[in-house]
Amino acid sequence: MKCSDTSPEEDAGSSRVIAVVFCALLLDLLGFTLILPLLPSILDHYGQTEDAVYQSLQSLVDWFRDTVQAPTETKYNTVLFGGLIGSLFSLLQFLSSPLTGAASDYYGRRPLMMLTTVGLMSSYALWALSRSFSVFLLSRVVGGICKGNVSLCTAIVADLSCPKARTRGMAMIGVAFSMGFTVGPLIGAYFARRSSLEEVFYLGPAVLALLFSTADLIFIFIMLPETLRKDTKGSSVSSGFQETRDLLSPVALFRFSAVTRREDSPSKQSMENLRALGLVYFSYLFLFSGLEFTLSFLTHQRFQFTSMDQGKMFFFIGITMAVIQGGYARRIKPGHQIRTIRLAIMSLIPAFILVGLAWNLTLLYTGLFLYSFAAAVVVPCLSAQVSEYGLASQKGTVMGILRSLGALARALGPILASSVYWLAGSEVCFVVSSAFFILPLALLRRQRWSKEE
Repeated sequence: MKCSDTSPEEDAGSSRVIAVVFCALLLDLLGFTLILPLLPSILDHYGQTEDAVYQSLQSLVDWFRDTVQAPTETKYNTVLFGGLIGSLFSLLQFLSSPLTGAASDYYGRRPLMMLTTVGLMSSYALWALSRSFSVFLLSRVVGGICKGNVSLCTAIVADLSCPKARTRGMAMIGVAFSMGFTVGPLIGAYFARRSSLEEVFYLGPAVLALLFSTADLIFIFIMLPETLRKDTKGSSVSSGFQETRDLLSPVALFRFSAVTRREDSPSKQSMENLRALGLVYFSYLFLFSGLEFTLSFLTHQRFQFTSMDQGKMFFFIGITMAVIQGGYARRIKPGHQIRTIRLAIMSLIPAFILVGLAWNLTLLYTGLFLYSFAAAVVVPCLSAQVSEYGLASQKGTVMGILRSLGALARALGPILASSVYWLAGSEVCFVVSSAFFILPLALLRRQRWSKEE
């Protein structure tokens, strides 16, 4: 896949950068996802202690559970508690992602990649050493603040001059996500099961996460080139840090104010399109993450899924996404992203209706296949489309803001969706929520896409 306006050397350089980004992000995600299958057991483990922080958070979860009339069953309580931890992590990402992106526009992508990786290593070290819930929670806070590799990887891909290479790169980032979230949890569960120390059964996965992160740091140091051009490096220091409120205020983030501050900022029409894409990204992930969170409630209630059944379901989703991203999404041509995003979001409406009303596994997995198709396509295509906007010295800021909006959506979506689920029932939650996917579709149709079909 070559660009007509680039040399063979530039094409080869782009392919090398994409390969390095893929491997670095995969190492990062393998370490990050090891904890996912262990989180319920870890929370149950700390629930047997007298940790004051745990008891305070448990009181908050109990209040929320009583408010939305969720059952007092242990499994639901654990999922809600895990959702609270996940929302905290996402809120920290919401705060840190635009700052990390802006910093990379000034100092370069490579130094920030290494710095955030060192931060993640610190969080995994805290996890390995934790013998109280307070220390464990601190490890998640450090991880949430330092988890900047994803937005930095998208910024690195956005630095590529070839639109086709950017599309391919965003798709390969999606493949790394699918592989990491499919393989990582299996490895984490395996090493936890092999542990001979019952009280610290998570020690093996924690140490392995630290090793993955260390390997990632070494790999980045040796293999990752600096993609931010020297003629733009350092030019955005005033736009990145002089008005910090533009990188922290939700209103300013939705307006991409940090991008418009400079005199040579994109045109009015380009900024309108960029803001529309930000709203599409937020509304899509707000609805999607909420229904994704309640999926485990539905399958446990309606089909009596065990933890193993849940694992098999998410393995099916991960493998399907990886195949679609590797075989289809990375071949989408520039100029066809908006059309593809529309198609994928439209497929979510029948997907969640089928899941919400499914009375047998055939209907459930049919809906999950459509769900997997949309999950494999929407974020990579939106990221590739957004990467077209902003100056070369603003790509980190643009992609960091986009990542921040997604983190805010993932923090808020599950709270609303689980409330509707327990107050109105699974059918109402999934069917009504699916209808709201019309909103991002309307936003896409309202804009004039000069670079599209």
